[in-house]
Amino acid sequence: MSLPTGIDPAVPPSGAGCVECDAAGGWWFHLRRCAQCGHIGCCDSSPAKHATAHAAAAGHPFVQSYEPGETWFWNYETSEMYESGPDLAPPHSHPADQPAPGPAGRVPPDWAQRLG
Repeated sequence: MSLPTGIDPAVPPSGAGCVECDAAGGWWFHLRRCAQCGHIGCCDSSPAKHATAHAAAAGHPFVQSYEPGETWFWNYETSEMYESGPDLAPPHSHPADQPAPGPAGRVPPDWAQRLG
């Protein structure tokens, strides 16, 4: 069985949090992992939407949820969700003790209103 272009199961994730939010001192609601290069970005419910921005800039079509217990994939090119897919290199989520929204200490007290 061959994998679709845009998925490399051997590439590990870039870290435990959104690359750009961590660099800027920002925060996120949920995390997504690029299935091609391992870039961790924040979801479209997050203030900065870095996962979608990465997909557009890099031309990498697939992300997988980087939340504990979630295995679904999203295809940006077709707007399709898949319940599961190939096993990617570990770890498969951010650390279980990292809160969502996160990271701890950077989430504003009014975060829910900011996402609304």
